[in-house]
Amino acid sequence: MTEWDRLHKQAQIMKERYPTGTRIMLLQMGSDPRPVEPNTKATVVAVDDIGTIHCDFDNGRGLGIVPGEDSFRTLTDEELAEEQTVDESEAPTMGM
Repeated sequence: MTEWDRLHKQAQIMKERYPTGTRIMLLQMGSDPRPVEPNTKATVVAVDDIGTIHCDFDNGRGLGIVPGEDSFRTLTDEELAEEQTVDESEAPTMGM
């Protein structure tokens, strides 16, 4: 297997593991000069052909996460359910 084949396969695994819409939490950014704060949540927008996970962070920033360089995790089912509860409670109600 060539280096290109290995990297391509690794990128495909990342695309399958983190499809668009996956919710994650950044734990630590590697060497970014303007890192996103630890424990910031984000939504995966896309995974590119080299395996960088591009995200829209809840603080308004958009940035790519590099597996192996940056530390992150997917949100648990409990965290996702909690987000849904918060979203529903913030929804506007129709008054009469």
